[in-house]
Amino acid sequence: MLEIQSLRKTYGGQGRVVEAIGDITLTVGDGQFACVVGPSGCGKTTLLRCLGGLLTPTAGEVKVNGQAVTGPPDGVAIVFQEYGRSLFPWLRVAENIELPLKSKGIAKADRRTIVAESLEAVSLADAGKAYPWQLSGGMQQRVAIARAIAFQPRVMLMDEPFAAVDAQTRADLEDLVRTVWKQFGMTMLFVTHDIDEAVYLGQRVVVLSSSPTHVLENLDIDLPDDRDQLKTRSDARFVELRSHIYARIQEAKGAGGNATVATAP
Repeated sequence: MLEIQSLRKTYGGQGRVVEAIGDITLTVGDGQFACVVGPSGCGKTTLLRCLGGLLTPTAGEVKVNGQAVTGPPDGVAIVFQEYGRSLFPWLRVAENIELPLKSKGIAKADRRTIVAESLEAVSLADAGKAYPWQLSGGMQQRVAIARAIAFQPRVMLMDEPFAAVDAQTRADLEDLVRTVWKQFGMTMLFVTHDIDEAVYLGQRVVVLSSSPTHVLENLDIDLPDDRDQLKTRSDARFVELRSHIYARIQEAKGAGGNATVATAP
């Protein structure tokens, strides 16, 4: 579903060139849940924005469902970290969710049905008439997820979506995202700086090196499919995977972009 081939991204200005992504090649299968982690500044968000057609790569190619990405592709939804800035405060919750459906030309009655189903999916069935600023941060992020669901995407890209919420809300949202992923069968690429979160959520964890960025490791997460915040996180295999990824990132930070590629433990 997602194909990234020899992707590079550099920024230039004022006589200085910054290499945000060195060389990344990666695929994510249809319906798979993959998480991306790496040292700060390694280009995780840049990678996601290239996938979403919001940035043009300097070199290489990105494809979604076999089609080259030259702008925001059909069937892709993005959930950002800054939920407060992604929702329109003067529109009610239901209107925020409905907005992209209007651009798709969906009939009004159908839009209402989709909005109601999307709010139900994120446990906000009674919040449609509220304004975003009347909701907690966690509830606002649920609205952002509901809007992405309503778009009926085949691919959902998530850029550190839970970084700005408290620990308990974060745990609830992690479980929500896995439920949504299972329910709708979409392909999920989830960028996070939190190693525990990546191991808990994903079927795979892609570890990026420091700049110049490449894929340091592509690790299968061989935990049971049913995840629980207490049982899963206390599982010996969870601890082993978490420690392995942490060590790889520390290695990458110490070696710059020259850390060696390793196989799964």
